[in-house]
Amino acid sequence: MFARCRDWRRLTWALRPMILNLRSAGEPLGQVAAVRRVAQQLDPNLPLFEIKTMAQRVKESFWPTRTMSKLVGIFGAIALLLACAGLYGVLSYVVAQRTREIGLRLALGAQAGDVLRMIIRQGLRLALGGVALGLIAALGMTRVLAGFLHGVSATDPLTFALIPPLLIAVALLACYLPARRATNVDPLAAIRRE
Repeated sequence: MFARCRDWRRLTWALRPMILNLRSAGEPLGQVAAVRRVAQQLDPNLPLFEIKTMAQRVKESFWPTRTMSKLVGIFGAIALLLACAGLYGVLSYVVAQRTREIGLRLALGAQAGDVLRMIIRQGLRLALGGVALGLIAALGMTRVLAGFLHGVSATDPLTFALIPPLLIAVALLACYLPARRATNVDPLAAIRRE
């Protein structure tokens, strides 16, 4: 193939695309016509394509990273919502199962506020233990996650400061609402219910 070609430089030029970077004082895309004229004067067979500004090229080069970061953020938000829903569901179910016990305590003379505080304290103890274990696991995973994060550190203080109180608030709500309902029920009806 090279033996039949008279001008081997033209063949290698055609096989290997070149990138031409130009710096302009004005609008970069406004200089395209002048660049085309100069290129045609140098070689009439020289095609010019994919004319873009440097900002566009930089933006395109970061597209995969940005897309992956957005996906990870969306999946993280979904995981947080699922964790909150699961935490609420489990604690709410556990407290609702104790309706008979709550009714018995109330029938034996316990104050509704005392029973409510006891249930919330027990639920928060579980939630605080879970949050502590979660923080330890999250801090242990920071080295693994560091390679996937861009623009934020693996030990982002804002994340570690906001998520635990959110989970504790969900746990508090999950304990309070069913316990409040159970303390408002007639003790005899709660005992007879099961």
